[in-house]
Amino acid sequence: MPETAYDLIVIGSGPGGYVAAIRAAQLGLKTAVVEKDVIGGRCLNVACIPAKAVLRTADILSEVRDADEFGITVGEPTVDFGAVNERRLKVIKTLTGGVAGLFKKNSIDFIEGFGALTADGNVKIGGNFDGTEIQAGKVIIATGSVGRPIPGTQFGGRVIGTEQAWALDAIPAKLAVVGAGASGVEIASAYARLGSEVMLFEGLDRVVPSEDADISKLAERGFKKQGIKVHTSTFVENVVSADDKVTFTYGGEPGEADYLVIAAGRGPDVEGLGLEEAGVKLADNGLHIEVDGAQRTSVPNVYAIGDLVHGPALAHKASDEGIIAAEDAAGKETHPLSYPDIPRATFCTPNIASFGLTEQQAKDAGHDVVVGKLQYGAVGAGTVYGDRQGLVKIVGETKYGELLGGHIIGAKATELIQELANVRALEGGYAEVARIVHGHPTLSEAVMEAARAADGWLIHG
Repeated sequence: MPETAYDLIVIGSGPGGYVAAIRAAQLGLKTAVVEKDVIGGRCLNVACIPAKAVLRTADILSEVRDADEFGITVGEPTVDFGAVNERRLKVIKTLTGGVAGLFKKNSIDFIEGFGALTADGNVKIGGNFDGTEIQAGKVIIATGSVGRPIPGTQFGGRVIGTEQAWALDAIPAKLAVVGAGASGVEIASAYARLGSEVMLFEGLDRVVPSEDADISKLAERGFKKQGIKVHTSTFVENVVSADDKVTFTYGGEPGEADYLVIAAGRGPDVEGLGLEEAGVKLADNGLHIEVDGAQRTSVPNVYAIGDLVHGPALAHKASDEGIIAAEDAAGKETHPLSYPDIPRATFCTPNIASFGLTEQQAKDAGHDVVVGKLQYGAVGAGTVYGDRQGLVKIVGETKYGELLGGHIIGAKATELIQELANVRALEGGYAEVARIVHGHPTLSEAVMEAARAADGWLIHG
C-alpha cells in the first residue's frame, strides 16, 4: 500500500522518471513513482528498446546476407518473425524487470494509476472525484510524449504510430512511412531489410533533415541501396484506412500499403496532469512546460523533465534532466544541460550520430568555420570490417580550435560519437582529438584523422 506522504513523487516511470526516482532515493528522499501504464514507460515497452531489438535482428540478417564477402557461403536466410517478436518481448521484460528491481533496492514505492497535480501541489491518483490524494513534498513530472497524426489523418486501423510499427504480428508486404527523421528511418531501414517493400516520405528536401547535409546525402544513398523508395519534398494526403490496406496520394500519385506509419512528430503528454489547476506555466510555444536550468517549473517544488520541456526529445536527455531535478529537490547544487552538446543516435543502417552544430548552423552563427572530413575507407578498419563508405565530419572554428559539432554516418557511429561529445564536455578542441593516440586498426582512427583534417595535417587521405 502506498504511504500518505512522500518527500518526492515522480509521475511517469520512463528513462527520465525512473532515473530521477533512483537518484532522489540515493540522496535520502522518501520517494514514490506513479505510472498509469507499465513500469519503464514508453521507451522501454514500446519505443526505444523494442525498436533496437528489431533493428538488431535486421542488422544480423544483413550480415548473414553479406557473409560471402568474408569467405563464408550460406543460403538465403529466412526470418521467423514470431521468434523475433518473442525476443523483443523478452528484452522488454528483462529491462523492465531490472527497473522494478532497482525500485525495490532503493526502497522506492511504485504506484499504479493515473497521477495528476492538485491545486496545492500534491498528487492525486485516479479520477477527479474518486482519486486518492497523496501529500508530496516535491513532484517531478516525467510523462513523456505522444505521437501526432499528420494533418487530415487520425490514428486507427491501418494508420499506425511508431509504437505499433515495432509490434506488428507479421512483416508487412508493403509499408509506407511518413517522416524521415530518426524514428521514421529506423522503421524504414528495419522493415526494408526484413523483406518489406518500403516507401519513405519526407516533407522537407532531404532525409534526416536535422542532421548535417553531407550526412543526409549519404543516408539517402544507403536507404536506396536497401530498396527503400525515398520521396523527399513530398506530402502524403487523402489517407483512407480499409480492412486490409491503406490508400493515399503523394505528389498527385496514388499509393497503397498494408500499413501507413506516421513518424512525423510527437507532442508532450500533458493531458489530465492538472497543470492549469496547479498553475504550472507553459512555454511560449504553448506545448512544453516552462522550466529553468534546474528543471523547476513556475510552481514551487514542482519539476518537469524529458519530452515535456524544451530540448531534444531523447531518452538520455530525460535521464540527465531527472538527475538534475532530483539533486535540486534534495538541496544539491546542480548545473543546466547544454542541449546542443547532447549526442544524438539513430540506429538505422547506416548508423547516424551527431552532436553540436552542423556546418551550416555554425556558419549561420557567425563562426569562422573549419571542417575536417574522412571516409571510413581511409583507415584500415574500414576496409577490414567492410564499411568503406562511412564518414566522419568535424565542424570547428579557427580562432580557438573549438569543436562545434561532430557528425558520423556508418558502422558503430552511435558509439564513435561519444568521443567527440566527451572532448567537447571537457573543453577540448579538434586539435586535442588529433593528438590523442587511438588504437589500430579501429574505426575510431577515422575520428582522429577527421580531427587532423580540421587541424590541417591529415595523414591518411
